[in-house]
Amino acid sequence: MSWEDKILRIVRVVNSQEMGTFGRLLTAITAVGGNVGSIELLNETSSQVVRDITVFADDERHLDLILEAIRRNRGTKLLDVRDEVMALHLKGKIAVRSRYPIDSVTTLRRVYTPGVAEICMKIARDPKLARLYTSTSHMVAIVTDGTAILGLGDIGPLAGMPVMEGKAMLMESLVGLSGVPILLDTKDADKIIEIVAAIAPTFAAIQLEDISAPRCFKIEEELQKRLDIPVLHDDQHGTAVVTTAALTVASRKTKRDLGKAVIGQIGLGAAGNAIAKMLMRITGNPVYGADLNPEAVERHVANGGKASDLKEIMAHCDTVIATTGAPGLIKPEMVRKGQIILALSNPRPEIEPEAARKAGAAFAADGKSVNNVLGFPGIFRGAVDTWSSRITHEMLVAAAHAIANQTPDDQLVPNPLDKRLHAAVAHAVATKAIEQGLARAEYVPYVRE
Repeated sequence: MSWEDKILRIVRVVNSQEMGTFGRLLTAITAVGGNVGSIELLNETSSQVVRDITVFADDERHLDLILEAIRRNRGTKLLDVRDEVMALHLKGKIAVRSRYPIDSVTTLRRVYTPGVAEICMKIARDPKLARLYTSTSHMVAIVTDGTAILGLGDIGPLAGMPVMEGKAMLMESLVGLSGVPILLDTKDADKIIEIVAAIAPTFAAIQLEDISAPRCFKIEEELQKRLDIPVLHDDQHGTAVVTTAALTVASRKTKRDLGKAVIGQIGLGAAGNAIAKMLMRITGNPVYGADLNPEAVERHVANGGKASDLKEIMAHCDTVIATTGAPGLIKPEMVRKGQIILALSNPRPEIEPEAARKAGAAFAADGKSVNNVLGFPGIFRGAVDTWSSRITHEMLVAAAHAIANQTPDDQLVPNPLDKRLHAAVAHAVATKAIEQGLARAEYVPYVRE
């Protein structure tokens, strides 16, 4: 199990000053298979010592064993157990803030009544001015029905809110867009289309998120037809962009021609279907596709792909991509020497990258590194800044190339927190929008205030 998949807790303990107490405590933790991280001394007196100890456990049951071992250690008292991840999510991770302080009656009258009336009338006469005088110029709706949250499945829209908040945080911190989570308590595709279309005037773009296949295909397609702002299902196209970027880098490093690669796609849901479609358009070659759902395979074949299965893909393809949500699906003995393997399911991949490399893979990565955060912030920033009516295949390919070109020589993908990466993606997307005649505003590259 990788360190990222372990449970982390900070335990606060008070130990007596009796010689050997702390040593016995560490031994007790490791004896039940726990791992100790950082240790912080908080207070010490002549009789006792208070410390915060970071411990790692495999799962909740394992954590209970570790805590019981701590409680049973002679001379130790367990004071507190803190979950830093839970603490970060308390009361949510985002908030709406005013850009200007309302510190006087004069300011109040400017931002609200009576001053705001003049702005309202200007927009009523010329709706295009809303882009200049309201927040619609930088607001992006992040819409989910909760049916395909991460690799967790259909857990409902409310349970998906932490993911939507995370997306909003990334948009704001990386490219300055204001992401607004929209939770829809319906699975009816037609209702979702109507609701999103009705609220669209509030936003500069719509990001569809964690909506299960095949409904997501219809929802995206219909909204793209009805709205004159960018609509993008990130699980499909964001994943396809970053996967294409990673394969481009891996092909360069192994001196292979991506256009001649034999590619296999395991899992043909929203992400897998879009990845296969993008790679087939780029290479001109069919992608081998496998899925337990016959309809998904039929859709893949209709798009120009080749129906296959796990065994054939692992035996025949030199590039393997997996988006199944099935941890451990790919066994080490299935890996052939020199394969490129991207096991992208989150939070647990089909095969751990280290295990794939140990089995002979030339390159291996999971969804933690080959992640949509590399693409969607810059893609939306470039589309919004040019006031593009849509996001095209060519714009997505431009984004993939930008990500690949920003990747350091010793890495498969760039650092997702490098703002230069997202600026480069935004610029590439904006440039392509201008080339395709989709830009309705002069492009001014975003600069963080």
